[in-house]
Amino acid sequence: MSATGAPPPPGSPLLRAEHFVRLTARVLEQHLFAHHFRNGGADPVERALDAYRNEDGGYGHALEPDLRGPVSQPLHTAHALRVLDSIGRCDGRRAERVCGYLTSVSTADGALPAITPNQRGHPTAPFIPVVDDPPGDLLATGPVVGLLHRSEVWHAWLFRATEFCWHAVESLEHSHPYEIEAAVAFLDFAPDRPRAEAAAHRLGRLVRAQRLAALDPDGLEAFPVAPGYAPGEHHFPHHFARTPGSLARGWFTDAEMTRSLDHLAQSQQEDGGWPIDWPQWAPGTALEARPMVTIEALRTLRAYGRPIG
Repeated sequence: MSATGAPPPPGSPLLRAEHFVRLTARVLEQHLFAHHFRNGGADPVERALDAYRNEDGGYGHALEPDLRGPVSQPLHTAHALRVLDSIGRCDGRRAERVCGYLTSVSTADGALPAITPNQRGHPTAPFIPVVDDPPGDLLATGPVVGLLHRSEVWHAWLFRATEFCWHAVESLEHSHPYEIEAAVAFLDFAPDRPRAEAAAHRLGRLVRAQRLAALDPDGLEAFPVAPGYAPGEHHFPHHFARTPGSLARGWFTDAEMTRSLDHLAQSQQEDGGWPIDWPQWAPGTALEARPMVTIEALRTLRAYGRPIG
């Protein structure tokens, strides 16, 4: 019997994951799964996403499960942009509306804080502290700026935010895996490609020197977990290079990437879903996050040509 109380589904990884998504996912992730793997349309995904949109142009309502409550937050809005980008709708008035919200919450240097003070009073993951004057953050800003450049969006806010990202990425010395992921999300679509390639090459050396990527799933004791992360919260090559075209792909040998993808494929659980490995602070948030992680795992495996069924 699976963790969700249903018999383990037989068949391919895709069929097993589909069973899990239908059993546990929110409407948004059900439509996302259908779009990515069952030729479902983009309209149902966008309609489901609209339920999380606020009048200020941002997104809230626990779109990012670790932040509860209705108020707009940069992390929710970044999540919405990832969804819109994945269905080819990160453009036009949608992007303009989102950029208006991002402008309103950015710091003086154009960066986004991870969380704004209006989250206070709503349930929030303990690892995302709410402060009165939050600083700009590469982890929040890099993925948003990268996605907007990928979609060829032009907005006045982007100029300042892009410069912040360049400075933050090129100044990184001692880092942690999520910050590196955010840097890659920016560099993969930054408009100055030679500069991005040079920055990525330096980051790759940093990742290997600081052992931020677990290169051997069978020898994890050699790769320390970053301070503040959950026990066993390792990051593998596929977390940094989610597609073969990522600049981070050049950081790893073919053998290292093969081991990483093997580990990802083997991590599918009995109930058909993939696990989350970051700190779990409430049962509902963990359940809401797993379908998202499951969809991303399947997309990564497919991007590398792995059979999913």
